[in-house]
Amino acid sequence: MSSSEHEVVIAGGGPAGLMLAGELALAGVDVAIVERRVNQDVEGSRASGLHPRSIEVLDQRGIADRFVSQGEKHHVVLFGGSILDASDRPTRHNYTLALWQAKIERELADWVSELSVPFYRGCEVTGFAQDDAGVNVGLHDGHSLRATYLVGCDGGRSLVRKTAGIEFPGWEPAISYLIFEADMADEPALGMRHGERGVYALGKLEGGKRVRGVVTEQRCERGDKPDVDELRGALIAAYGSDFGVHDVSWLSRFTDAARQAASYRKGRVLLVGDAAHVHSPVGGQGLNIGIQDAVNLGWKLAQVVKGASPENLLDTYHAERHPVGAALLKNTLALTALNRGDERTNALREMMAQVMQMDAPRKWYTAMMSGLDIRYDLGEGHPLLGRRMPDLDLFTADGPTRLFTLLHDARPVLLNFGKPGHIDITGWAKRVKLIDARFEGVCELPVAGMVQTPTAVLIRPDGHVAWVGDGNAMGLNEALGTWFGKPDVRTRAL
Repeated sequence: MSSSEHEVVIAGGGPAGLMLAGELALAGVDVAIVERRVNQDVEGSRASGLHPRSIEVLDQRGIADRFVSQGEKHHVVLFGGSILDASDRPTRHNYTLALWQAKIERELADWVSELSVPFYRGCEVTGFAQDDAGVNVGLHDGHSLRATYLVGCDGGRSLVRKTAGIEFPGWEPAISYLIFEADMADEPALGMRHGERGVYALGKLEGGKRVRGVVTEQRCERGDKPDVDELRGALIAAYGSDFGVHDVSWLSRFTDAARQAASYRKGRVLLVGDAAHVHSPVGGQGLNIGIQDAVNLGWKLAQVVKGASPENLLDTYHAERHPVGAALLKNTLALTALNRGDERTNALREMMAQVMQMDAPRKWYTAMMSGLDIRYDLGEGHPLLGRRMPDLDLFTADGPTRLFTLLHDARPVLLNFGKPGHIDITGWAKRVKLIDARFEGVCELPVAGMVQTPTAVLIRPDGHVAWVGDGNAMGLNEALGTWFGKPDVRTRAL
C-alpha cells in the first residue's frame, strides 16, 4: 500500500471543499482534495446562484469577477412567491447572481488549480483513524493518506461525519420532491404554483428547449434515485398531464429533512458545508452557507497547522458557524411550511407577503437571506464588532484602494484611521498588515444602518471584525493574541 502525506486532506471537491482548499493554499498549507468524480462535471443544474455575502468573500480573494461575468444579476429576493426589492442592501454586490453550480465549481476548481492544490480524482475515502499527531485516511483503491487534519466536505451522507461518530440530529422528512431535466412533447404549464403539499414549478433551461422542473410528490418518498414512471405519475397528479416527458437527462429526489451535526469538530476531524447541515433547498442558501463555512475555517486551520495559534482556535469555528447553520435549518422549515397550497397556508402567505413589503421587515429578511446580517458573538462593543466589514473606499499611502483588495492574500488587516504611527503591532507585523488609511464615505450596515467610523479596526482574513478602536488601542493586544497567536516580540500599543 502506497502512502502520501499532507498537512490537510479535504474529502470532497464540491464548492465548500474547493473554497476551503483555496483558503488553505493561500496561507501556504499543504492541502489536497480527494474527489470521487474524475473531473469537475456536475450532474444536472442543481444550485442556481450566489448570494451577496458569498460574492463578497470571492471579492475578498480577488476572484469575484470570474463569476459575475458569467451570471445574471437579480436585485430582488423571493418570499413565498412574492418579489421583494433588495437593491438597497448596503454592499457593492446587492444582487443574487444567477449562475448554475456547474459553472461555480468550474471557476473554483480553476482557481484552486492555479494555487497548485493536488487532487486525488476518481478516489473515495473509505475510512480513517486519528491519533494524537494526525489522521490516517484510507482510499478505496488501497492508497492511503496521512494528514495533520481531515476535513469532511463530502455531503449530507458524509462518511467522514459518520466515521467520526458525530451525531446528526434534526427533523425527519415530511415532504419529498422530484427535480428533473427533460424534453416534453407537449407545451408545459410554465411557472411556479402552490399545491396542497408544496410547490411545483416548470421552466425552460438555457436554449429554450429543455425543461427543468420541481414537483412535490403526493406522499413522502425515500431514496434519491426515482424512475421515470414516478416522475410521470407526479406530473399527472400535479398538472393532470405528464406533457409527454421524455429524454430525461437528470432525475433526483430531495426532501425537507433538516439535520445538523452536533459538533463541527471532533479532534483532528472537521465538517464543512452539507456534511455539517442538510435542509430543503428552498431559499437557495445551501451552497452559499458551505462557502462561508469554508472561509471561516480556512484561516483558523492554517494558523493552527503552521503553529501560529493553539489548537483551541478551531473551537471558534463551531462556536461561530453552528448558530448560523441552526438558523438556516429553522428558516428552511418555515419557508417550506409557507409553500403549502391549502387555504389556511395561502391566507398566511398572503398576509406575510404584505408584511414583507414594509420597509423594516423587508430589510431584515433580505439581509438575512443574503448572509450580510451575520454577527459572531465577540462580546459587547461597537456595532461593527463580529460583523463583516463593508468594502470601504480607502485612501492609503499607495493611493486609493478598496478594503477588499487588502484581503486578497487572506491575511488579517489592521486599519488605522487615526494619526499614522499611533498603533504599534511589532510582535504581529509578520502576520497582520497595518495600513494607515483615510475614509471619507459612510459606513453602513444592513438593518443597523449608519454607524460611526472607528479610529481603528482589526479585520480577520474572513472579513469579520475582531476589534474596534475608539481613540485608543485598549484591548488590541488581547484581540491580536486571541485570533493570531502570541507576538514574536513584546508589543507596545501607544
